[in-house]
Amino acid sequence: MAMKQTGRKVYRSMQGKTIDMDLLRQRNELTPAVGNAKVNARGDELGPGGKITRKKEEVLKDYYQNSSTMPDEIPIRKNLKKDLSDDWEEPKSKKDDEWVEDDDGNFVKK
Repeated sequence: MAMKQTGRKVYRSMQGKTIDMDLLRQRNELTPAVGNAKVNARGDELGPGGKITRKKEEVLKDYYQNSSTMPDEIPIRKNLKKDLSDDWEEPKSKKDDEWVEDDDGNFVKK
């Protein structure tokens, strides 16, 4: 079975010139990025003089080892409903504070 080839990003400018975005990205991969991030276009960290101090793979590896997006797993009790029903008690109300519904549907004190 033939493998499907991924299409290259080739654009045509207004003047009719063809621009291959993938080729342009590969050519400028080691060029320092504009701004104060101190990385190149590939994502490698740069040191003094534009030397690569840490590769992109090392940066990503450290990021995924140090960050935990998933919370720690905490086991849930099997009889959660039973445990909750044991703790729940009917609130005790004072006789003076009891409310009743009258014929019109309004709640008034007893």
